[in-house]
Amino acid sequence: MMKSNYRLTKEDFNQINKRSLFTYQLGWNYERMQASGYLYMLLPQLRKMYGDGTPELQEMMRLHTQFFNTSPFFHTIIAGFDLALEEEQGIAAKDAVNGIKTGLMGPFAPLGDSIFGSLVPAIMGTIAASMAAGGNIVGVVGIALWVGAAVVYDIFRWKQLEFAYKEGVKLVTTMRDTLNALVDAASVLGVFMMGALIATMINVEVTAPFHVGEKMIDVQDLLNLIFPRLLPAIITGAIFWLLGRKGMTSTKAILLIIVAALAMSAFGYFVFGMGV
Repeated sequence: MMKSNYRLTKEDFNQINKRSLFTYQLGWNYERMQASGYLYMLLPQLRKMYGDGTPELQEMMRLHTQFFNTSPFFHTIIAGFDLALEEEQGIAAKDAVNGIKTGLMGPFAPLGDSIFGSLVPAIMGTIAASMAAGGNIVGVVGIALWVGAAVVYDIFRWKQLEFAYKEGVKLVTTMRDTLNALVDAASVLGVFMMGALIATMINVEVTAPFHVGEKMIDVQDLLNLIFPRLLPAIITGAIFWLLGRKGMTSTKAILLIIVAALAMSAFGYFVFGMGV
């Protein structure tokens, strides 16, 4: 199947948005995070595009159950691009869809969470608390502003799906060079974000003292001179290799990391941590 014969309707967008608002995070787990919620959100439309029980539907369902995690305030933008690609090209869009999802989920995650998850609620909550702390009935207005802000960005979430879908259709039908550039840029950005996360969020340092004669050598300082953040990069590479082994899952890998970190830290060889 190169192209779907089905075209999404307003009812489809409404159904997707309802699932997005009320069920998207229900299937969250440590192994694939939002992947099951993302698939559930789009599943009725995927069935209409590919047909129930078809090999194409099964293939795209497998694709959409791969790891996915981004801000709940921006995930429908990615879904809009995804739907436009699949509607126009069917299963032939598999690699492009995977590139868009992988490349855009990283940049959208901190943007949406920092603005809508932290900044706006903090500002509105501060206004409401300041008014209420003085015993002023106007504090109720502050609470209303807080609730109103939540309603506004839920409306924003509702509207962005159809907007992204329409723009995605333009990319597929009339701007193929732009689409290819977008997919390539998203893939590069995804790799860049992964490297930045490794360097900033994984903190592993050698703490065991090594002596040459009477002189003590700081191994961590030597490693920093050779390649700053070398140990986090090596450990991340080892985990990726481990996840490729038969029978290994993310949950098992997490347990192994916890046990290894506790053991090595207890013996004083390494110190492990998350964060800068």
